[in-house]
Amino acid sequence: MIRGWTVLSSKDGLKPLMQEGIEAIVFRTVGDQCSLWESLLPEEVRRLPEELARVDALLDDPAFVRPFVPFFDLRIGRPSTPMETYLRLMLLKFRYRLGYESLCREVSDSITWRMFCRIPLDVAVPHPRTLMKLTTRCGTAAVDGLNETLLAKAAEAKLLRNNRIRTDTTVVPANVAYPTDSGLLAKAVRRIAATSRRIRAAGGAVRTRVRDRSRAAGKRAHAVAAKLRSRAAVGREQATAAVLKSW
Repeated sequence: MIRGWTVLSSKDGLKPLMQEGIEAIVFRTVGDQCSLWESLLPEEVRRLPEELARVDALLDDPAFVRPFVPFFDLRIGRPSTPMETYLRLMLLKFRYRLGYESLCREVSDSITWRMFCRIPLDVAVPHPRTLMKLTTRCGTAAVDGLNETLLAKAAEAKLLRNNRIRTDTTVVPANVAYPTDSGLLAKAVRRIAATSRRIRAAGGAVRTRVRDRSRAAGKRAHAVAAKLRSRAAVGREQATAAVLKSW
């Protein structure tokens, strides 16, 4: 078996993607061995920064490669970009907010980033279009798998407690409740009743009799809304009758 190539049998339950009209690419996990040029570099040059060194050690776990397996052919096709290289390139892209072209250009000019991405000095950096195609091919399913693996690793290392999850977002799916005239009127009746109670509690308007019509107004508003939801001619006539009877 060639080092860094994943070849599985049909017993694994994954159909070749060629049957679905997708180009067959053999799954490749790791890249080529370091060339002689890297071994001649001083230790100070080959040493990664602290942040990249920690991330590099974390991404060495084979669990971060498994989410990509279903998106590649298992036996035939041309070899893919090594997944260890693709993962590290994408991390640099999102970490430093780079485009595909600027990412490839920066990695080509940096020995440190080449060492981090496992790209030897005598090997070309993957083309920006190649990275785009890989991202489109794997889609959000691979990203979800990576997030689940990362959360599992963090929970295993006791870096977080996963019994509760707090979400802070400005985009939350919810039913839109548009204001209606009857609903606003019922709300105004409730506000008037609440204000009257506060005035009486403060000692004002003691002799004035105030009746709380909040429940009656709410029932009428619900009845009007139920009739207005009907778009038939009979429904519109009943809605008109209900409005005239209510007010």
